[in-house]
Amino acid sequence: MSVQQAPQQANIDEGKVEAFMGKVLGDFSATMTVTLCVIGDRLGLFRDLAEAGPATAGELAARTGIDERYALEWMRGLTSAGYLEHDRSSGRFSLPPEHAPALAQEGGPMFVGGAHQMIPAAMGVLDELTERFRSGGGVTQDAYSPEFWAGMERFSAGWLDNMLIQQLMPEMPDLDAKLRAGARCADVGSGSGKASIKLAREYPNTTQVGYDVADAQLERAQRNADEAGLGDRVRFEKLDAAGGLPQKYDVITTFDVIHDAVDPLGLLKSIRAGLEDDGIYVCMDINCADDPADNEGPLAAMFYGFSVLYCMTTSLAHGGAGLGTCGLPESKLRELCEQAGFSEVRRVQVEDPFNITYEIRA
Repeated sequence: MSVQQAPQQANIDEGKVEAFMGKVLGDFSATMTVTLCVIGDRLGLFRDLAEAGPATAGELAARTGIDERYALEWMRGLTSAGYLEHDRSSGRFSLPPEHAPALAQEGGPMFVGGAHQMIPAAMGVLDELTERFRSGGGVTQDAYSPEFWAGMERFSAGWLDNMLIQQLMPEMPDLDAKLRAGARCADVGSGSGKASIKLAREYPNTTQVGYDVADAQLERAQRNADEAGLGDRVRFEKLDAAGGLPQKYDVITTFDVIHDAVDPLGLLKSIRAGLEDDGIYVCMDINCADDPADNEGPLAAMFYGFSVLYCMTTSLAHGGAGLGTCGLPESKLRELCEQAGFSEVRRVQVEDPFNITYEIRA
């Protein structure tokens, strides 16, 4: 009996092999670094270093109530990754001030602590997700832990608190005027409700209603509105808006929702039907290329990771379109809006590597 030999690999560039192994090791390193960041965010270690200043392992342990040995290993690990700095003469570790906006300034425009919080929560569905790779279908929203939703809320807060009113509204004067006059507003896929609450605070003449299908998010949203003292003007209801909205609104918004939707076209048709004839629909969605082959680099890789772990799979769980995080580029949105019956789609000219915002007319 002859033994079949494995085909020989011809023309292998050893330099490319070594270069790729360097990338693989870098990605392993990045995974471990993110894991250490998750711990640092949970325990407030970055915040302590930013506010109280450099520390030895013993000083950080005393200040934050953690074990000294773990503190030392954590600090050494993040120093090797370039997140912290170490002064050999004093033995103290420090968080460079240039790193604080990303790691320690909660609610700031660059803060990523919410994304760090989401990662282990998203990994909690990995076993079920792996089975869906084999069988098809997807993972439903109720499979995700409360930590996932809490992280999503923290991550989106940076955009809501620093861009929505300050940067976007000046670029949409007609919308601003409509809101100041006292518009009836609906936020579809309202999540934790922070967008509705933000708009209600800025525009006290408006009434806001948020629609979502996730019970955990609805409970979080109503709690947030009540704590903000806005329960009389902001309310939340469980509704699959693709089946239609209960009344017409002057303003309808979706923030990173359409690409997740089970039926994106049906949802856009419902939004169009629920908009007054002179109404305005604001759609914010992921900043991605029309040609998927042009989605390259770290940001695109992150987008596709979140797509597999959440955006695409939660749509496929209900037999949906499964567009995924990068599945709604500008050309696709314009195509769907035309099919849904909207008259005009305008891209708002605000620089944002994560999202594109559109002002859409009935």
